[in-house]
Amino acid sequence: MSANESTALTHKDAAQRLAAVQQRIDHAEAASGRPAGSVMLLAVSKTFPIEAVDAIVACGQRAFGENYAQEGVEKASARPALEWHFIGPIQSNKTRGIAEHFSWVHTIDRLKIAERLSSQRPQHLEPLQVCVQINVSGEASKSGCAPNEALALCKAVAQLPNLKLRGLMAIPEATQDVTTQHRQFARLRELQAKLNQQGLTLDTLSMGMSDDLEAAISEGATLVRVGSAIFGRRTYTNSDGAST
Repeated sequence: MSANESTALTHKDAAQRLAAVQQRIDHAEAASGRPAGSVMLLAVSKTFPIEAVDAIVACGQRAFGENYAQEGVEKASARPALEWHFIGPIQSNKTRGIAEHFSWVHTIDRLKIAERLSSQRPQHLEPLQVCVQINVSGEASKSGCAPNEALALCKAVAQLPNLKLRGLMAIPEATQDVTTQHRQFARLRELQAKLNQQGLTLDTLSMGMSDDLEAAISEGATLVRVGSAIFGRRTYTNSDGAST
């Protein structure tokens, strides 16, 4: 098999996978009575090479999510025209690269990280779009602030000059039980409504992955983070114990 034939097959597979995920999103929107196109697809490319990203880009996808700072900065630097979202835990010593190379950060769970991102965001760039991560399942192993701490954190983040607070993000406990999926996603939606009643203007709910995006969309997700259904299954789970 020639290199060109291999590339062509890879592109075909990428197109089929991306189309299948988009069809799932379209069906879930329709089933929930939501407008077509109301849910954004974020292709989670963590651990996959830049060539895999290129294959998905060739099929029309422009927004990609990364979990690891060094890997994400390398990819964002190589493909700066794409929209890069950071969706992993953030260490204090990794904020500069994220602030300089990403358009979105979904995983702010403490004010210190938000302050560093704001101070390190280059002035020639648009404000960094951010979400506060909420631990909706209450697991000790999960990142995210407690729901009862969300109002104070969101208000503080909203005041930072080089950030724009957009909404909430969650990685609920992984489960195949659809009722539990709905319950966990509903908690984030209800928290968003409560925070907006307190004067915030949150328009983004980042929730739902390969195995549960239908439940997330039915509960109000505006952005779903899908990795394995697009790029293929990984041989491990992420640090939160849930695949994307």
